[in-house]
Amino acid sequence: MSQLNETHDPSLKSWVASANQPDSGFPLQNLPYAAFRRRGAQEATRPGVAIGDQILDLAALAALRPFEGAAADALAACTGERLNALMALDRIHWSALRLALSRALREGSPLQARLEALLVPQADAEYVTPAHIGDYTDFYISVHHATAIGRQFRPDNPLLPNYKWVPIGYHGRASSIGVAQQFPRPVGQQRPAAEGEAPQFGPCKRLDYELELGVFIGQGNAQGERVALADADDHVFGLCILNDWSARDIQGWEYQPLGPFLSKNFASTISPWVVTMEALEPFRTAWVRAEGEPQPLPYLDSPQVRAEGAYDLRMEVLMTTEQSRAQNTPPAKLSGSNFRDAYWNIAQLVAHHTVNGCNLQPGDMLGTGTLSGPKPDEAGSMLELSDGGKTPLSLPWGEQRTFLQDGDQIIIRAECSKPGYPRIGFGECVGTVLPAR
Repeated sequence: MSQLNETHDPSLKSWVASANQPDSGFPLQNLPYAAFRRRGAQEATRPGVAIGDQILDLAALAALRPFEGAAADALAACTGERLNALMALDRIHWSALRLALSRALREGSPLQARLEALLVPQADAEYVTPAHIGDYTDFYISVHHATAIGRQFRPDNPLLPNYKWVPIGYHGRASSIGVAQQFPRPVGQQRPAAEGEAPQFGPCKRLDYELELGVFIGQGNAQGERVALADADDHVFGLCILNDWSARDIQGWEYQPLGPFLSKNFASTISPWVVTMEALEPFRTAWVRAEGEPQPLPYLDSPQVRAEGAYDLRMEVLMTTEQSRAQNTPPAKLSGSNFRDAYWNIAQLVAHHTVNGCNLQPGDMLGTGTLSGPKPDEAGSMLELSDGGKTPLSLPWGEQRTFLQDGDQIIIRAECSKPGYPRIGFGECVGTVLPAR
């Protein structure tokens, strides 16, 4: 489980001055990955690593062959358009590359003069999804969200009997996952106006966001072979922010008996940066299943997972509208929550996903599902914040919302922080709703 090394030393500083600023989010102790190119340039995308407000071009670095051994092999895997080849390697290679990059970017590094020419300002870059995402599974691991939503439909019995025994998930649509998306309002069938009538058809009227994290799979498993809980960490490359948009009125008509379909597959927005699990090691915390709750079956339980299977990772949701942007008004914070409050953890998701022999592949993504906390202001969706549309949210500039309108923009941020340690940021996940076509 937890393995700290010299890359986690909080005293480390970089020769990239912006990385040493307290509000950076991308200090030397982070080093997240993305796939990028210079904005407007007719060039292929390639992997990069964030340091301060800069991106180190890993494809260009690979051409210099500055490293040896496993680090050199891992860097050679960073010459394609995305990160899949790097993700397909093992934790030994990921860790070796992280160590080599950390040393190369530290103050006093003999490689500074060679690497300075390989930096690209983040302000001049545009991004694509970090990996070619072959498959996407969305889970439902926040008991607070599941209870709040269930209470709206089943006040006396909000949670179904299986929820506390099995990590609930469904197969999502990978092709519509994107970075910094601007997408048209989805159109589809909605519940009939009166019992026995034909369903309504048209643009979604109850469009919502969902505050989630995306889990990028690294090395996969052969079909028919399970990933044991104790080995699950070896198969996870890193995390990103995920907004899995939801058309609530379309979902309300279509979801029985097989679950979401058109209500979810029109767009899922992720942040461009993938924060590695090694960067998150200092923020592991106990995963707690409260006394009196059903305890996990043996394949989902271990002393190690209970001791440090969760992460102290804070998230917040902000919103702008056409009006607020025209007035140059700062975004309004809608809510915030913490990943440590989830009912299931990452290792359990991987173990459960493969217990039937399902083969995961490098670059596959798992969504956590909406991550709501126990308090009202920790709700991860407008469906919860507005009590199903009954209570409008008042925004600082005078507008109100129950669900998202055209032109609304949702910004999700995430970070890990603790006293005496640099802030580990995830960047931003940004998506904007356009009018229906």
